[in-house]
Amino acid sequence: MKHVVELSNVTKIFSNLRGIHQVNMTVQRGDIYGFFGPNGAGKTTVMKIMTGLSQAQQGQVKLFGYDVKTQYEQAMAKVGVLIETAEAYTYMSGRRNLEQAARLYPGVSKQRIDEVLEIVDLTPFQHEKVAGYSLGMKQRLGLAAAMLSKPELLILDEPTNGLDIEGMVHIREIILRLAREERITFLISSHLIHEMELMCNRIGIIHQGKLVREGLVSDLINGSPSLEAAYLREIQEVRGLAANA
Repeated sequence: MKHVVELSNVTKIFSNLRGIHQVNMTVQRGDIYGFFGPNGAGKTTVMKIMTGLSQAQQGQVKLFGYDVKTQYEQAMAKVGVLIETAEAYTYMSGRRNLEQAARLYPGVSKQRIDEVLEIVDLTPFQHEKVAGYSLGMKQRLGLAAAMLSKPELLILDEPTNGLDIEGMVHIREIILRLAREERITFLISSHLIHEMELMCNRIGIIHQGKLVREGLVSDLINGSPSLEAAYLREIQEVRGLAANA
């Protein structure tokens, strides 16, 4: 199956008239897909609808060919999710948190917990209470929890938000290694376009609730000095079209 994620005309409007409007989007197997836009553009809303945490008013979401609304268990069977801030019991150790999370999935072994701790470089700190973890360590613990079921798709909402440079680099290296060695497909939202350029092969740009461009990073740059410059060009074009409508 080429398309791991398919969104068709997905719409959700809130009482303040903000929301998302007819979002059409595809993530292909093997992608590190960057879902980029400023804060409030609609990234988290799309991801919550995609993972069944919120309901669209219109449109359809398919993961691995299964409709999230009507075939939820099949759609989410191969998906790991980290939406917004990684939550954990701070009075427990990192390992104990993973043991608790593992109860949500059938057949997660002690060995698998060892594996994900190693992947996110938390093995030396696994018996320390999460209360003493840095923000970067908490994010890595959340990533480890999302990987317990050996997912083929990881959906990560702002995984580097609030991290210092070292923390951002660490998360980026883990994502690139997992894509290369584990063949995991990623959908990653961010408002940090430099991070998107360093990690992603494809990108979708969302602006005021509308997906205004989607494609290969190399095609989007298309002669611009950087992805940031290409983004500003796209937004200027969108605003120009809106002004002339």
